[in-house]
Amino acid sequence: MRIVVVEDNISVAKGICYHLQDAGHAVDMLHDGAQADAFLRGDGADMIVLDINLPGKDGLSILRGLRARGDQRPVLMLTARAETNDKVAGLDAGADDYLGKPFEMQEFSARIRALTRRVTETPTASRTIGPLRFDLTARMIEGPDGKLDIPRREVALFERLLMAEGRLVTKQVLLDSLYGTGADVGDPVVEVYVSRLRKRLQPYGVHINVKRGMGYFIQTDPV
Repeated sequence: MRIVVVEDNISVAKGICYHLQDAGHAVDMLHDGAQADAFLRGDGADMIVLDINLPGKDGLSILRGLRARGDQRPVLMLTARAETNDKVAGLDAGADDYLGKPFEMQEFSARIRALTRRVTETPTASRTIGPLRFDLTARMIEGPDGKLDIPRREVALFERLLMAEGRLVTKQVLLDSLYGTGADVGDPVVEVYVSRLRKRLQPYGVHINVKRGMGYFIQTDPV
């Protein structure tokens, strides 16, 4: 899953970022409210972690703008404010959850998991392709004999291709899904991960195909 973190305290933002990345998520990190507002109008992230007190534009204004545009992505509000009125203001503006600072990463992770279940809410909270099943909440790939031992970045790659449902996904979109927008990583990294994942999936009749210069798509063997 790709998550945008908007937090002006750089040390707090980095701690959140590293924690989310360790859990297998791609993270876009921003520190200025005005820049974040512009970024969120065109990004492809799945969830937003948003501080209230930001330079340039406050988090509540950003959130109101999101909801006014019909953007219903889950938003976890962060703030040093702990008063009930501030929580009510955040929730009334359209926040899905609210976490006061300072907080324990264990609690933060639990809030993210709860919001993840909302993002991936389907009758089974899973998707299948061929004999493989992908648990959208646990972000786990299962085969006929149980869970597949696949590194987290390859799982993120599989997830992005699977959710495209056979449509082309460009290298840049895959790169953003793996590392977040603006990461200092080149296209060859995507090719390496695709090559590794392709080998793992082939025994199950699931293939990652490429259209040169356009992108990748996933499909199964004909029945």
